[in-house]
Amino acid sequence: MAELTNTQKKEWAKSLYLRESMTQQELANRVGVSRVTISNWIKDGKWEEYKAGLTLTRQEQVANLYRQVAEINRAIAKHPEGERYATSKEADILGKLSSAISKMEQEVGIADKIAVLTGFIEWLRGIDVEKAKELVGIADTYIKDCL
Repeated sequence: MAELTNTQKKEWAKSLYLRESMTQQELANRVGVSRVTISNWIKDGKWEEYKAGLTLTRQEQVANLYRQVAEINRAIAKHPEGERYATSKEADILGKLSSAISKMEQEVGIADKIAVLTGFIEWLRGIDVEKAKELVGIADTYIKDCL
């Protein structure tokens, strides 16, 4: 397996930071960089602010997008008879919303993979601590290969 680039390490660290409760040192050890590098990435990338904003699940985000589509459709329905079609601006917004919905419904991102693996490892830890420890290394290798 090839060595990860700094960009890949940063993406992995960000996903771990956003999904798990780890110290900066634990993140550094897991990703293979210094604690100072992690600290700089957190500060420069405003990860703390981003983490605070991650209160919506993917399902809730998709539902919000569908609500926006419905709102635009209601506005179109209020157009005068014979003009009940999307304006160019409305059509553009509908296209962007449709694209976002499609992407969110189909795409499984690295953060989702990490979240599933983390949940599974936490569950396994309650059953067999040694197997959970073993799986952490395997999961990390899998995530590195995905990046």
